[in-house]
Amino acid sequence: MADDEIDYNIVFPDTGTSERHWQGTKEPVVILLGWAGCRDKHLSKYSNIYNEQGCVTVRYTAPLKTVFISESFGYKELSSTALKLLEVLYDYEVENSPVFFHVFSNGGFMLYRYVIELLKTDKQFSSLRVVGAVVDSAPGSGNVRGALRALKATLGPKISPVLRYLLLGLFAVTVFLLRIVLYPITKYIHKNHYDAVQERPPAWPHVYLYSKADQVIRHTDIEVFVDALKRKGVPVDSYDFLTSPHVGHFREFPEQYALKCKDFLVACMEGTEGTEMKRRQRVDHQ
Repeated sequence: MADDEIDYNIVFPDTGTSERHWQGTKEPVVILLGWAGCRDKHLSKYSNIYNEQGCVTVRYTAPLKTVFISESFGYKELSSTALKLLEVLYDYEVENSPVFFHVFSNGGFMLYRYVIELLKTDKQFSSLRVVGAVVDSAPGSGNVRGALRALKATLGPKISPVLRYLLLGLFAVTVFLLRIVLYPITKYIHKNHYDAVQERPPAWPHVYLYSKADQVIRHTDIEVFVDALKRKGVPVDSYDFLTSPHVGHFREFPEQYALKCKDFLVACMEGTEGTEMKRRQRVDHQ
């Protein structure tokens, strides 16, 4: 594979399945952005939710070094990755189809942040029509303990204990200095994903799936983020699974999780989800 390529997987539905679900309209293209260290066989279980609904799916997970190193040091390597990912839609001539995102953890959300920025600023992608997004276990902000847990889980048991603690220690110091101590200064150079999207959120509908039992991303980070988007008029909803671990909601509650994703996708395609959520928000504030 050439250096300028990205390692993604794309699946097209059979014609019968697509026709049955979308009745002659263009089937949506669902782009799934995996969590740091996510293996494609795990991400494919989520894409199956959408393949069974007659959707085209694109699966991609950013490399570990990009998520844990490049972003920590403020290097926008994921920006070029986002560009290549959107170009995939043109390569397969599905750029006129509705686009839907399913984003996992901070690893996926960091990449999603740059996708959002490109869709707002790059005329090349002005014709793309995003209808909605599901965000699973994200975003989190300034959580050193959670970031360490995520990195530790990603490294796995095969790495030597000495190397593991060396990497964890180096990462902890880096994150603490750049993302907490120096962030009031460095944010003018490179905002983190949490602040960047909160300040300039996309207009399409979102649903945030999370859990109070998550030991990597604080549920309060997500709740504060969702409230901020509501105040800006973004059609957004959320659901707390209460007991499931980080990016483990589908594993713990497969039927409920899949149904929420499918129902939300259909609502976004019908164009009713944003209107309904705004109505509920008005009622909540009365």
